[in-house]
Amino acid sequence: MAEKPVSGGDEPLPMDLEPGVYFWCSCGRTSHAPFCDGSHTGTGLQPVRLTVTERRKVWWCQCKRTGTPPFCDGSHRRPVAG
Repeated sequence: MAEKPVSGGDEPLPMDLEPGVYFWCSCGRTSHAPFCDGSHTGTGLQPVRLTVTERRKVWWCQCKRTGTPPFCDGSHRRPVAG
């Protein structure tokens, strides 16, 4: 069973990205947010791959509760269940 992700904050992280491949940290344990640094090892969680084909702005989820990973969907505004 996968561990629960650790929230990296209550606001999305806006970033302008150049074309390339990015790996969003889904576990929240990285020291290079919002990017994966391998800290998920042993958690049962995996990074999310994002391929960018042209320069664009993204809003990375930091709370780790998004329904549209790796992007913010406003989940940080809803109360945490349980």
